[in-house]
Amino acid sequence: MGRGGGGAQGGSAVKLRVLHVITMLELGGAQRNTLDTVRQLDRQRFTLGLACGLGGELYPEGASLPDTEFFPIPHLRREVRPLSDWRAFGELRSAIRAFSPHIVHTHSSKAGVLGRLSAWCEGVPIIIHSVHGFGFGPHQWLPVRAAFMAAEKLVATMTTAFIAVSRENLETGVQLGLFPRERVTVIRSGIDLRAFSQAADGQAVREELAIPPEAPVVLQVSCFKPQKAPERFVELSARLAPVLPEARFLLVGDGELRERLERLRQKWGLEQRLHFLGWRRDVPRLLRAANVVTLTSRFEGLPRVLVEARCAGVAVVAMAVDGVVEVVVDGVNGFLVPPGDVATMAEKVALLLANPELARALGEAGKQGLEEFSVERMVADQEALYLKLWGQRVGS
Repeated sequence: MGRGGGGAQGGSAVKLRVLHVITMLELGGAQRNTLDTVRQLDRQRFTLGLACGLGGELYPEGASLPDTEFFPIPHLRREVRPLSDWRAFGELRSAIRAFSPHIVHTHSSKAGVLGRLSAWCEGVPIIIHSVHGFGFGPHQWLPVRAAFMAAEKLVATMTTAFIAVSRENLETGVQLGLFPRERVTVIRSGIDLRAFSQAADGQAVREELAIPPEAPVVLQVSCFKPQKAPERFVELSARLAPVLPEARFLLVGDGELRERLERLRQKWGLEQRLHFLGWRRDVPRLLRAANVVTLTSRFEGLPRVLVEARCAGVAVVAMAVDGVVEVVVDGVNGFLVPPGDVATMAEKVALLLANPELARALGEAGKQGLEEFSVERMVADQEALYLKLWGQRVGS
């Protein structure tokens, strides 16, 4: 394609070709954000493409987005596998040559590295990477963490601009030397506020799960992977079950830790109290069935589920990591607890279940000030960034 612009001519009036690249389309915040962005970008200004690995709950949706050129990348997978990664690199370069984008916009760790490297090799004029949290952390083996950071620093030199979904992620990345502050824009994760603010039938969910109408329900929505620390939710359930004999605990999601969580549930005798619901598309209904929503993550980008809970008017208790503190104001629209402190989380959840008026007050407060988390705001901010960067590129 050449570094001159991939067929791009003229100034800002040109219809920009934007290719989004993400590792997998599982049910998750980064994946949902990517699909919402690709779906809602103005087709009068942009021609859209999407490249991703095979599989995932959202893959059929991604493959059938209207007015979007779709590129399956068979060897693009989350795990580090040198041979597959090399093949994925070649597949991504082929997709980029076929689409001839003005902008490549990458999401997630693996696609962020391979996608940016591929775009740079193909001479794409503008390369953007969205930081939805980081793919490494203190819980990882040091050599693995060092390798991830080295890869991120390498491809950062090829990156025109970064998007951070939270200020905490921006500050962390700058402190780690992963990107310079002047090349980062904060654009928050956006949700469909109408979908989560409208009344949904929570009672039907309770009936479906054989939960009594008056039983307290504690809900967590998260992938079963180390980042989300779902084993902490199982421990939380074990701490609360003896003191709240009527309570039920719902864990929505799935993933690599499923078997471990099932063993823990059996160990603590929670088979009748703790429900693993798998991936669900009816999160608004589940939120309406819940009294409290929790989040036990080790690290985060900007956790959409907490925004969704606020929008639905449900009180939240979350561990104070990264972008969580930008969604939850302690004692105002929910409670924050120290990272990893399941005992304190159990105390706060018990307090809310014992004081429904307090839970309602926090839930009502959570409905305020959500405009910055709307999907419309997220997409508009990304459109503005694309046009700004292209204008700078062509000197207009």
